[in-house]
Amino acid sequence: MSFKSNANIEGWHRNTEICVNVKTILRNDIFAKPDKTYAGLLTHDMEDHYTFVETCSPSARKRNPQVFNGKFVTITRRSDGTYHPNFKPVKIGANFNVKAYALCVYLELNKALKGLVEK
Repeated sequence: MSFKSNANIEGWHRNTEICVNVKTILRNDIFAKPDKTYAGLLTHDMEDHYTFVETCSPSARKRNPQVFNGKFVTITRRSDGTYHPNFKPVKIGANFNVKAYALCVYLELNKALKGLVEK
């Protein structure tokens, strides 16, 4: 049963499922550890059973996962926990406006970093 649904907040559909049990099938951990991210597949059958199966080993994890993907920049998280902003390629032509571009980059970085700080 879905308790709360905020449709399409920044491209995501966030819901809170209440009173559910989740069976976990993990590769290395016996129980899911708090604050640890697991890659896998969550299934929900017609009888309201939930099962999570971890799909890849920690060593196969992406080296620097992307935590933000915008129009002008992407931000990756390094293994030491630091964030690394990366500029996307920009096409500079006759009508290129430096101030407008810089403002758009600033606004996007501000949005991305604000979202990361609030987490």
